[in-house]
Amino acid sequence: MGTLLLTGAAEGLGAALAETFAGAGYGILGLSRTDRASGHLRRRVEQAGGSYIHLACDITRPADVTAILRPFADRIDVLIHNAHVLTIKPFEETTAGEFEQAWRVACLGAMISVQTVVTHMAARQQGTIILTGATAALRGASSFAAFASAKFALRGLAQSLAREFGPQGVHVAHVVLDGLIDEPQTDQRFGSSPGQDGSAIDCTMLSRPHDPAAGRVDARNGSAPILGTILGRC
Repeated sequence: MGTLLLTGAAEGLGAALAETFAGAGYGILGLSRTDRASGHLRRRVEQAGGSYIHLACDITRPADVTAILRPFADRIDVLIHNAHVLTIKPFEETTAGEFEQAWRVACLGAMISVQTVVTHMAARQQGTIILTGATAALRGASSFAAFASAKFALRGLAQSLAREFGPQGVHVAHVVLDGLIDEPQTDQRFGSSPGQDGSAIDCTMLSRPHDPAAGRVDARNGSAPILGTILGRC
């Protein structure tokens, strides 16, 4: 059916997205900083009947991203930018480097990835770009200054892209993923940690990557299936 480029490819949500698109007939390109999750992603995609290519690259380095995507750029039908750095730290303790890195991965990484493929999509007058947001894209919280500002910037980028490339047949969506997702990264950060009231986090309340209650969104222009719920529109 087509090719999906998934940035921030990892276990959990990334693997579920890759598996879902593979089941719909897409070939999957997974881009992440290391090869750590490549074996897991390949197994999930191949079990769903698809093919998987892993690209190890630092998404904040424009020349490296452009070079590694160049052989595939003209055949990417769907781009999902899911790369981010979840920095949770009191503002006074946040370094300039940490603040900048949150923006570089979430927003600059999206800009570089989109710029690599969008010209080809516009030429075909067909394509889908999905930028994954968070609650922090709509409202900031204490100790989330770096993460929230990066996600606010990503939402602004999505709005501008939608208005510029929508008339050229490219569908751009900013999808808010509201709340924690039951995946290894959440376990590592929150699984055994107490909540603010001292109680342990109830993992039964976490959204699961394949939870039907989460809903399913069809991103048209290729009928690309994606799990999640659109809580905010561009």
